[in-house]
Amino acid sequence: MNESPAGQRLDRWLWCARFFKTRGLATKLCQAGRVRVNRRPVQKAHHILRVGDILTFPQAGSIRVVRVEALAERRGPAPEAARLYANLDG
Repeated sequence: MNESPAGQRLDRWLWCARFFKTRGLATKLCQAGRVRVNRRPVQKAHHILRVGDILTFPQAGSIRVVRVEALAERRGPAPEAARLYANLDG
């Protein structure tokens, strides 16, 4: 059995967690270097996220800081998406 933690693409996770309406918008934000993972700027939408990573990114005029609590299997309803992260932004 593989002991390494599983991961998920950054753009897909942001979309599944319902931070962005389309995966394309999440991809553009990543490619513009506007997302930080564990305080490091990321410019690749295919950056692999793991549970426990801290994300910092702009959304709707404010800065969001969230911790990845779970990886997404699908883009589900809002209550399901809210279980994927913990808010750390005040």
